[in-house]
Amino acid sequence: MHILITGGTGFLGRHVARLLLNHGHQVRLMGRDFTESSDLIAAGAVPLRADLRDHAAVIAACAGADAVVHAGALSAPWGPRRDFLAMNLGGTAAVIAGCRRHAMSRLVVVSSPAVIFTGRDHHNTTESAPYPRRPSSIYAHSKRLAEELVRAAPDVPAVILRPKAIFGPGDRALLPRIVAAARAGRLPQIGHGRNLVDVTYVENVAHAINLALTADAAIGRTYHITNDEHVPLWDLIREVLHRLGIPARLPTVPLSAMLAVATAMESRAAITGHEPLLTRYSVAILARTQTYDISAARRDLGYAPLVSVEAGVAKTLNHVV
Repeated sequence: MHILITGGTGFLGRHVARLLLNHGHQVRLMGRDFTESSDLIAAGAVPLRADLRDHAAVIAACAGADAVVHAGALSAPWGPRRDFLAMNLGGTAAVIAGCRRHAMSRLVVVSSPAVIFTGRDHHNTTESAPYPRRPSSIYAHSKRLAEELVRAAPDVPAVILRPKAIFGPGDRALLPRIVAAARAGRLPQIGHGRNLVDVTYVENVAHAINLALTADAAIGRTYHITNDEHVPLWDLIREVLHRLGIPARLPTVPLSAMLAVATAMESRAAITGHEPLLTRYSVAILARTQTYDISAARRDLGYAPLVSVEAGVAKTLNHVV
C-alpha cells in the first residue's frame, strides 16, 4: 500500500513508519522537521513538508495514497485554545477532505482516552463511555471534536484508535518529564499512590495501527489500545527512578491540595501566557485510576500487545539521559 502518515516525523509517527516500511509498504512522512527521520528516508520513506493547518497542502499530500494514518496532533498540557482547535480539529477536517478527494480506502485516526476522562477514576472503561459534560482539558476537547468530525463522515472508511499513555524510545513527553521533575526534586506522589493505570508501549500502538489498516470489521468503530496491564502508577515511577539511580522516596501531597495549587497556577498562566508547571488535568492523570477495556480491539483487529510494560520500560530507559 501507499500510506501517508501525518505527524510522520513525530514520536509515534516514526515508529509507525518503520513498521510499515518493514512490512513492504510505501510510506510518505508528512511533517515539518525531518532531522530525526534520516534513517526512515534512507529506508525509502518519502518526506512531505506540510503543516496540518495548511489545508491545501494536506489535501495535496493525500494524492496517490491508498490510506492515511492521521497521527499528527498538538498534544500538550497547556496552550491557546485556537492552536488546539486549528491543529487537532482543523487538521482532521483537512485530512478527511483529502481522503474524500482522493478516494482513500482507509483512514486510521489516532485519538486518546482523554476524550472520555472525567477527572475521576476509570476502571476498565469501554469505548461506549460517554463524553463528559465538561472536558478535562482543551486537548481532550479538541480531540473529541475531531472524533465527532470523523464519525460525521460515513463516506470515509475510518477507524479511530485511542492509545493510552504512549511511551518508548524517542518519547519526550511521558517518562522524560517525570524523570526530569524527580531529578529536580519537584516530583511528589499525588494522592494515596494506589491508583492503577494503563500505559502502552509505542511499538504496540504501531502494531494496532497496522492491523487497523486492513481490518474490515473495524470501519466506523473506535478502539481503546493499551498494554492490557493495569499497573500501579507510583510503583512504576519509583521503579524507573530506582533503575536510573534517582532517589525514589517521594513526599506525598493530598490530591485536593495539588488541585488547588494547579488551579492557582492555571489562573496565573491565563494572565502571563506562560505554561504552568501543573494543570488540573496533569494532576488528575497522576492521581486517578485509568484502566481501559481492549476486548473490542482484540476481537475486531486481532490486536494483542507484543511488548510487555517491563520490557518496554527497559528499552525506553536505554534512551533516557
